[in-house]
Amino acid sequence: MNDPILIAQGAEPIYLLPKMSNRHGLIAGATGTGKTVTLQTLAENFSARGIPVFMADVKGDLAGMSQVGGNNPKVVERAKTLGISDFKGEACPVVFWDVFGENGHPVRATVSEMGPLLLGRLLSLNDTQEGVLNMVFKIADENGMLLLDLKDLRSMVQYVADNADQFKTQFGNVSAASAGAIQRSLLELETQGADKFFGEPALDLDDLVQTQSGRGVVNILAAEKLMQQAPKVYATFLLWLLSELFERLPEIGDPDKPKLVFFFDEAHLLFADIEPAVEQKIEQMVRLIRSKGVGVYFVSQNPLDIPDIVLGQLGNRVQHALRAFTPRDQKAVSAAAQTFRQNPKLNVETVLTELGVGEALVSMLDEEGKPGIVDRAKIVPPRSQVGAITPEQRKQIIQSSSIAGHYEKAVDRESAYEKLQARAGAKAESAGAPPVTPGATAPAADTPSVFGKIESVFQPTIGPRGAVHDSMATSMVKTAVRAASSQMGRQIMRGLLGSFMGGSRR
Repeated sequence: MNDPILIAQGAEPIYLLPKMSNRHGLIAGATGTGKTVTLQTLAENFSARGIPVFMADVKGDLAGMSQVGGNNPKVVERAKTLGISDFKGEACPVVFWDVFGENGHPVRATVSEMGPLLLGRLLSLNDTQEGVLNMVFKIADENGMLLLDLKDLRSMVQYVADNADQFKTQFGNVSAASAGAIQRSLLELETQGADKFFGEPALDLDDLVQTQSGRGVVNILAAEKLMQQAPKVYATFLLWLLSELFERLPEIGDPDKPKLVFFFDEAHLLFADIEPAVEQKIEQMVRLIRSKGVGVYFVSQNPLDIPDIVLGQLGNRVQHALRAFTPRDQKAVSAAAQTFRQNPKLNVETVLTELGVGEALVSMLDEEGKPGIVDRAKIVPPRSQVGAITPEQRKQIIQSSSIAGHYEKAVDRESAYEKLQARAGAKAESAGAPPVTPGATAPAADTPSVFGKIESVFQPTIGPRGAVHDSMATSMVKTAVRAASSQMGRQIMRGLLGSFMGGSRR
C-alpha cells in the first residue's frame, strides 16, 4: 500500500507522498505543542505501508504504539472534527531496544565500528588527543588487534603510550599527557554506562529493516535513562547508526517508498558544539542517504538547532508553535517563517506564535519534489495508544519478539586486550618473571585481567516465532569479516563517519 499519508487537515487535506518520504523532514516546536503525537502519527502510517521505522523514546510515551488506541476521548473528538470516517484503533509491530538492556533488547557496537572520529567527539578530545586516538586505531589495524570493547581500547592506548619511541618515527610523538587524558575520558564514559554499549554481539542492521504481516516494524530505542545519564552517548549512537545505514545499504535510487525511516529526536544534541568536519560529513550523509531509500526526520524544539546546510535538505516540514519570549526565540520565529513557501492568506510569523496544541504549519513536497504552500492545519491523531505502557506489557513484547535471546548474552572473544595481555605474559616469562594470570596484578605497562572464556557454538538459534538467527559464533565471524578482513578493509568498513580525517595529527 503506497497511498498518500494524511498528515493534517487545513483548508484542504495535507498529504505526505510515500515516494517523497525519503526527501527527509523536520518536526519542530516548543515543549508541549504536539511534536510527539505528530511523530507517532507519521511512524504508524509508515508502518501501515510496510516501511520499517527507527525512533528513540526519550520520554517513555512512544511505547504505546504497540497497543491498540483510538479510545481516548480527545483522540476520538479530533478524528470526528477532521471528518475521518474510518477511524479505528490499531497497533504497530514493535521491537524495543535499550543500550542498558533493561527495557529492550541490548544494542551494541564495537569500538572499531564506531571509529576514531565519533569516539573523539564522544570523549570530548582536543585536536592533539584526537591525533593520538587516530594513531591508536591505525596501529591496532596494522597489527591485527580487534578493538571490540572499551577494555580493548584502554589496553591499546596503554600499549601505544608505553611504546611511544617505537612509533615516533612513523606516526609522530605520543605524549603521556594525551594518553592519560584519553584514559580519563574512557573511565568517565564507563561510569556513564557506555561500557554496556561497546561489545558483541554487535547490532545487525538487517534486524532494523523487518516487516510483520505486511506492516513495517517500529524499532523503539528506550532512551530515558540514556538521555539522563549520557546525552552525548545518545546523540553519538544515533549518528553512528545513521552512518552505518549509509555505509551498508545499497543504492536504490528513488523508490516508491523508503526502505527505512529514521527519526532523530532531540536533534539539538547532535549539533551542539559540533566540529566543522563532523557537520560537513553529516550534511553529506543526509544529502546522499535518500538514494539508499532512507528518510531522515529531525525532531527538535527550535529549527535554529539544526545547521542551515542540513536544514536545507529537509523537504517535508511540520512546524508546531514557537515561543517568542527572548531575542533568540524571536529570531527563531522569523527564521522558521522564512523557510516556508509563503501562503498569501497567512502571516506565517504571527501564526507561529498563535498555534494551539496539535496545530502546526505544514508543508509537504508535491509529486515533482517542490515544497507545497504552507498551511495552518490540525494534525491527524494516531490510531495507536498515546502514552506509556505497563512494565508487564513491555516484558511480554520483548519476550515474544522474533529476536528474543539473540542479543541478550554479551560475548567477549579474543581481541586487542587478550592479545596484549598474552604478549605481556610471554615477555615476563622469557625474562624469568612469573607469567601474568587472570586476576593477578600486572605491571604498569600491562593491561587488566581476562574476563571469561568464549564458547563457540555454530548452530543457528530459533526465535520464539520461528525466526532463524545466526549463532553467537557466526555473528562474531561476521563482525570479524567486517572489522578485520584486511588492513584496507578495516579502515574502509568504519563507514563515512568513522573514517580517518586525512591522517593522524600530532
